[in-house]
Amino acid sequence: MSKLVTIFGGSGFVGRYVAYRMAQAGWRVRVACRRPEAAGFVRTYGVVGQVEPVICNIRNDESVRSVTREADAVVNCVGTFDRKGKNNFDAVQDDGATRISRIAAEEGVAHLVHLSAIGADTDGASLYAKSKGRGEKGILEHFPNAVILRPSIVFGPEDQFFNRFAAMTKMGPVLPVVGADTRFQPVYVGDVADAAAMAAQGKAAPGIYELGGPDVHTFRELMQMMLDIIRRRRLIINIPFLPASGLGAVMEAGQTLTLGLAPAQITRDQVTSLKSDNVVPEGAKGFAELGLEPTALEAVLPDYLWRFRPSGQYAAMKESAKDVSGKLDTH
Repeated sequence: MSKLVTIFGGSGFVGRYVAYRMAQAGWRVRVACRRPEAAGFVRTYGVVGQVEPVICNIRNDESVRSVTREADAVVNCVGTFDRKGKNNFDAVQDDGATRISRIAAEEGVAHLVHLSAIGADTDGASLYAKSKGRGEKGILEHFPNAVILRPSIVFGPEDQFFNRFAAMTKMGPVLPVVGADTRFQPVYVGDVADAAAMAAQGKAAPGIYELGGPDVHTFRELMQMMLDIIRRRRLIINIPFLPASGLGAVMEAGQTLTLGLAPAQITRDQVTSLKSDNVVPEGAKGFAELGLEPTALEAVLPDYLWRFRPSGQYAAMKESAKDVSGKLDTH
């Protein structure tokens, strides 16, 4: 019988790519998520019955244990940007991650892979970074041979970074950002999934791997690259950190008063995170040690951002027609 991997958050942005790669490698895949009825699409990643979405609440021991039994490998892709509520930073990224590693060790799982983030640090500046750091600490206490992956901003067709800002360009001539000079090293979701799949199959040495793409850009440069791809002109305005924190406080209050119906577009903790560069530290293990070559932004962004162009899928056609017309006019 083929080996079994349990992927917590396997229907999410990164998790679905990991699930696909594990299925293509011949593994049985158990996709553990809160809403399996909405994760039916993962079944198509393999043959009938190979990939199964199952319900799981990582805040509950028995729920985690029920989907971990008999697994040869476990991959944890669960994360959150919510500071409050039941599924907050601590519940998901600290307690949840620690619970998964403890139960994986108790159930005799051979390989554990955890998706963290660059900047994870128990003494970090932001609550997000601290919770990620505590989660890593808990994992290594119970599963010292785990592989921990720390990606920078992850991009891909379903991302909530480039898609979000591209959508904002439809609202007016100005594109506001916080931390315009903060540096990022965006990494392609497929590359992160490749690293996770390697580790789940025991093809990566235990330890922490910092994952970044081939290039480093400031926030402003990333937004300009996006604007060039979607053929839109917008004025990129940097919002200073102090007023941005105030704006975050107002939005958080609005979210609380509306019981979450008006989610905060930015929070104070996110503003704190944006004060620090999000790049691979010098000397850290990364893609090179895994034998992988990261994908450049330019090779992927046009494939899914084209829908934000003024003419959408017809933009390239119109540009070609204009070029031909221009050449004819010169003769």
